[in-house]
Amino acid sequence: MFKHQPCNCCALAATNHNSDKMETVMEDEEYTYRDVFLPTLIPRIPAPALERGTVERRRGRDIVIAIDHGPNSKHAFDWALIHLVRLADTLYLVHAVSSVRSEIVYEASQALMEKLSVEAFQIAMVRTMARIVSGDAGKVICKEAERVKPAAVVMGTRGRSLIQSVFQGSVSDYCVHNCKSAPVIIVPGKDAGDGSLTWN
Repeated sequence: MFKHQPCNCCALAATNHNSDKMETVMEDEEYTYRDVFLPTLIPRIPAPALERGTVERRRGRDIVIAIDHGPNSKHAFDWALIHLVRLADTLYLVHAVSSVRSEIVYEASQALMEKLSVEAFQIAMVRTMARIVSGDAGKVICKEAERVKPAAVVMGTRGRSLIQSVFQGSVSDYCVHNCKSAPVIIVPGKDAGDGSLTWN
């Protein structure tokens, strides 16, 4: 479990959940998902700092980030923290899996998402929500974007070059053409540099 030393700017409340207290598997037609329990990380922002920001900055934005266990997914997550995320935003991590009913799959996803949520809090002081969903990755991501109505959807390229991912049939290609609720930001693999492409 992540241990955080108390400080004046943030508070950490972490609760352990065993397998019999996990979120119930939810089904909505062909959309089967399971919310993932994460440490509750609550940033406390001094009032003067909030007053200096815009209304949108004070309210914060929702950002969907598609993740998996690959390095390009992690690179896209890192890119979002550095170039996109700001104080008071909320991240929604979504992971498409083969089955949300598998405890092995859940535990592996929980470990990954918990690590990312702690990193997001340490670097950008933002909250994180997480969900695993059964189904095709492209459809899952677009469904979550429709549900959350985020400011943006961020995703990596799954090992392909940026151009290949967009034009040769891929999860990125599917999301570019089917995510109607938010702009899609495709972050190329680390070897390709820090550039990105955005479609509205």
